[in-house]
Amino acid sequence: MNASPKRVSIPKNGVDYRGKVVLAPMVRSGELPSRLLALKYGADLVWGPETIDKAMIGTTKRINPISSTIDYTRTSSNSSRDPAVAIKENNIYRLHPAQEHGRLIFQIGTSSPLTAVEAAKLVAPHVAGIDVNAGCPKPFSTSGGMGAALLQKPDHLASILSALVTEVGNVYEIGISVKIRLLDTAEKTEALVKKLCRTGITGLTVHCRTTPMRPRERAVRVQLRMIADVCRAEGVACVMNGDVKNRHEALQLMEEFGVDGAMIATAAEANPSSFRTNEEGGLLPWKEVVQEYMKIALDVNNKWGNTKFTLSQLMPGKPDVSKRVANSKGYLEACKALEHQDLLEQAREVDERLGISWTHNIAAVQNAKKNKSARAAGGDTHTERSFNSEDRHPLSERGVSMPTAIAG
Repeated sequence: MNASPKRVSIPKNGVDYRGKVVLAPMVRSGELPSRLLALKYGADLVWGPETIDKAMIGTTKRINPISSTIDYTRTSSNSSRDPAVAIKENNIYRLHPAQEHGRLIFQIGTSSPLTAVEAAKLVAPHVAGIDVNAGCPKPFSTSGGMGAALLQKPDHLASILSALVTEVGNVYEIGISVKIRLLDTAEKTEALVKKLCRTGITGLTVHCRTTPMRPRERAVRVQLRMIADVCRAEGVACVMNGDVKNRHEALQLMEEFGVDGAMIATAAEANPSSFRTNEEGGLLPWKEVVQEYMKIALDVNNKWGNTKFTLSQLMPGKPDVSKRVANSKGYLEACKALEHQDLLEQAREVDERLGISWTHNIAAVQNAKKNKSARAAGGDTHTERSFNSEDRHPLSERGVSMPTAIAG
């Protein structure tokens, strides 16, 4: 009788990557609305965008009653010292504890066991796992000893994973995993994977490209079966990444190469309905996807700049509507351009809450003053309509609650 395969045990609050088709960690394209939309369309798990450990350390955790989210914020270093000027808070990381419960993996950028543990502890109670980015090839990551730079220091990378397993995974009962790239030879990759699998991690994702390879170059899968075999022998779930287009293809590749899961990146960035099964109809038209995305972005009061970027990825071929959205200064203008009539009132409220309307009014006042001075110099003295900021009632007086800080 054959013995059952070895498996690293999955912690009580963790999640097994086996049999899962998941959303890849992507800067800008992996923010909360994108993750929630991917889950809506069938993603089994979602990775948040890589967040640097030092950026998380020192943040304030806030419960946001408007969006029902947990926000990790810090005061902007550029905030004015004038006490009369409102202090600007930058949102470093946002998660939805209800809708992402048990399905969110926090990816951390780090080069140190100490700072990795300190940052991971902040978010550990609210996620299903912590994943170390050891694959990003971009200079901003590698220059700090993070990302793909860690592949050149296997012992150091292993020490980071071991520290996270011991001080975070075991304490909060969640899984610790790592995402790597291929090394230049199969022998080097095999040795690296064995070392990492023996740190106590529950999952390993391999991006099937080497560090020098760019996204436009086709993924290389020649080492994939070997990596899957090593992971299986060590009892660690193996997830593949690189040129996976949709759920149907993901399941085929999982069977072909013997991996446990598959990660979709750029295809999901362009159309997150790529997680739908063929039986469900597969890809949806971009207009339907955009409308669903806008609803979610408004519900969580997503930063307009991120929403605008994501919309640009979701609208193919640069039709006239995409140009109008690109020129929009906020949600209301974008919803009008997209003809989302049912979202106009909510868009107006969110714009005001985010300060978009207020910014426009101030700009209008400044322009009016300049025009008035110019007209006075030219002898035009007709009456100007004034704008008095005191005439505007703050949100709090209109029954809108604002986020409050909590300890921890």
